[in-house]
Amino acid sequence: MGADAAHLRAGRNRVIATRRLPGCGLQLPELGIGTAPLGNLYRSVSDADAAAAIATALDAGMRYADTAPYYGFGLAEKRLGAGLAGHSAIVSTKVGRLLEPLEGPLAAERHGFRSAEPFEPVYDYSYDGVLRSHEASLARLGVDRIDVLLVHDIGRTTHGDRHAERMAQLTGGGLRALERLRGEGAITAFGIGVNECEVALELLDHGPLDLILLAGRYTLLEQGAMDVLLPRCTAMGTGIVIGGPYNSGILAGQGPGPNARYNYEAAPDPVVAKARAIAAVCARHDVALGAAALQFVLAHPAVVSVVPGLASAGEVAETLARYAAGIPARLWAELKQEGLLRADAPVPPETKLEVRTA
Repeated sequence: MGADAAHLRAGRNRVIATRRLPGCGLQLPELGIGTAPLGNLYRSVSDADAAAAIATALDAGMRYADTAPYYGFGLAEKRLGAGLAGHSAIVSTKVGRLLEPLEGPLAAERHGFRSAEPFEPVYDYSYDGVLRSHEASLARLGVDRIDVLLVHDIGRTTHGDRHAERMAQLTGGGLRALERLRGEGAITAFGIGVNECEVALELLDHGPLDLILLAGRYTLLEQGAMDVLLPRCTAMGTGIVIGGPYNSGILAGQGPGPNARYNYEAAPDPVVAKARAIAAVCARHDVALGAAALQFVLAHPAVVSVVPGLASAGEVAETLARYAAGIPARLWAELKQEGLLRADAPVPPETKLEVRTA
């Protein structure tokens, strides 16, 4: 049996449970499909590998996929739509960037994506911009309905000095468009997809959101979201989906290598040192670092799903094995004792899964 098949069989020993989005009742599987890699993030992925990743994930029960126009400038949405044809799945995509046509030669890599799609993303959080983005995503996905729309990358981290201007565009029109779409039944839920906690709190001041897709800010490396954001989401009935559970890959292997990334950039030395220390604890307990990273985020009661980026059937199989891996309670205890994990962080219960044989 090949390594991928062995991983897949191990992953299927644990059925993927579902969790309810508190505000709207939508049931999401705990494990979903992140599609940024299908937009050729940092490296090219073939159409065949993209199709195999989606098919393998659906077959295993990962029937929730998150995408965005920004991912490969429409490429990820097109690939996801093709892969979902004839299947039932929950889809979230994003608004806040419109894709404008480009003419002339294209750079091999733009905004981190190696995509030949001839479009340039342009920020637009307005009422009309949100409606136009929704219609364009329907066409690229080849569907007549999208379940969830998320406002993409609003916040000071992305927009710097233009944050107030972009926020005013969203609160003055974009949110109203989302409320209209939800009220008409065109979508079931809406929220935001961001890499920072501050803007999430700012938007919650305007009213409840169904969902926050929080990338990289609640992981095995950092738990600052526990201070204010996650308790507030629990109180307001806002569900959390975790993106980037491996913090741009630094938590995905056996420990950070020489080109480790964090927050989509080269990882700084203190982050590398902490990741290596966490990896060493995992190794002492014979647990894959990626398994600990994936299962940790699901232990928080505010979290309804996690969507790691997936680019091949092999990566899906590895993810399923991480999800199914048994992790001893003493691993979490040692991480807390060593100051590598917050003492008040919820951790998964110890589980022992039967190994099925053919």
